[in-house]
Amino acid sequence: MDLKSTTKALLFDQYGTIVDMQAGLTAAVADFLKQKGWHDEPHRFVTWWRRTHFENSMIDALSEGAHTPYREIGHMAVAHVMDRCGFAYSMDEVRWLVSEIERLKPFPDVIVALQRLKDAGYTLAILSNGDVDMLEAAKAHIGFPFDHVISVQAAGYFKPHKATYMKAAEIIDLAPEQILFVANHAFDCIGAKSCGIPTAFIDRRLRPFGHTPHQPDIIVKDFKELAHVLC
Repeated sequence: MDLKSTTKALLFDQYGTIVDMQAGLTAAVADFLKQKGWHDEPHRFVTWWRRTHFENSMIDALSEGAHTPYREIGHMAVAHVMDRCGFAYSMDEVRWLVSEIERLKPFPDVIVALQRLKDAGYTLAILSNGDVDMLEAAKAHIGFPFDHVISVQAAGYFKPHKATYMKAAEIIDLAPEQILFVANHAFDCIGAKSCGIPTAFIDRRLRPFGHTPHQPDIIVKDFKELAHVLC
């Protein structure tokens, strides 16, 4: 597939792809965890938190009923992890921890590469599991004017539900094959690819993609390499 000739828009995951979620949250919680008596490395707490959040969001996407906001899923996940750690905590602390997601910064290579892609004429959009208000608050900390910032709230399911990617294509007003979905997460690329959307896997962690029929169309190490391929 000649992605340069077929791609009209790039659709990016935000958390962990545009912004450095692991490093940003680890820095945010380090002093807090010391005060709580946590003696392990702070990144381990963040990994536990993120895995719990992911599990709960997948349960929500597969269950009957209304979509649960990302922020609410986050509150439940953080509270559960702190319960398991044996911490005494307040709901104000839970809300503060989750609000740190809104202040995450982009990976160092992201903004320059996005500008190069924009200058090349691509439509640039975000499709995120985050709530509309969380994504709006994050704009100032990312510092780049995307053409569209789409929350899965528009579809009523968390990624990788098929409805999320199809709703994004509808909003961007392009056929799935004219969009390149870009993510640092295999599950997200698999979800998009299963909908007929080509995918680019940002392999920052140098890990195997996995044995799935929904392999990415390209694998790159970072956004600089992505822009080099497409421009």
